[in-house]
Amino acid sequence: MLTSVEEAITVLHRGGLITCPTEGVWGLGCDPFDEAAVLRLLALKQRAVGKGLILVAASAAQLDGLVDWDALPPARREAVLASWPGPHTWIVPVTAKVPGWIRGSHDTVAVRVSAHPIVAALCAGFGDPLVSTSANVAGDPPPLALADLAPRIRDGVDAIVAGETSGLSQPTTIRDARDGRQLR
Repeated sequence: MLTSVEEAITVLHRGGLITCPTEGVWGLGCDPFDEAAVLRLLALKQRAVGKGLILVAASAAQLDGLVDWDALPPARREAVLASWPGPHTWIVPVTAKVPGWIRGSHDTVAVRVSAHPIVAALCAGFGDPLVSTSANVAGDPPPLALADLAPRIRDGVDAIVAGETSGLSQPTTIRDARDGRQLR
C-alpha cells in the first residue's frame, strides 16, 4: 500500500485519504474542500468537527484567499511569513472561503507552510493546501514512524506515502498569529 507522491495526489483528487510523514509525526491528509473526505478523516480519528483542522501548504501563496492577512497587524503578519517554510503552525483570521468543517467552531484556521519535502511536494502537486492532522485516533499518541501507525489508521486510508519525518519529537508548535502566544 506504500505509494509515491504522484499516486497520492491522484488519490487526493479522487476524494481519498492519505497518510504521510510530516515534520515530527505521521499525518493524515485530504482535500479540505471535499466535505465527505474531511468527515471521513474526522470519523477515522474519532475527532469532533468543532475542534477544527490544520491546513498545510507548499507556499504562503497557496493560502491567499483563505487567510485574512489584512486582519493581522503588519508586524504579526511578517512574523508568521518569516517563520515559513518550517515547522510552525499559526492560528490566523479566516475568510468565508474556509468551510466550517475545516475551521470548526472558530473564526480562525490553523495554517502551516511546510519545509518537509514530501508534504511540500504533495501540496504543490495537488495545487492547493491540504488538511494535515496527526495520524492517530484522538487521545492516542501521534505516530513518530510508519511502524507506529495503528491498524485502524492503516486500514482507513487509501494511500500511505513512503518516507521519514523530519525528526521532530512531537507535532509542530501552534501559535496564535494575533498575539504570538504559544498554544501547543
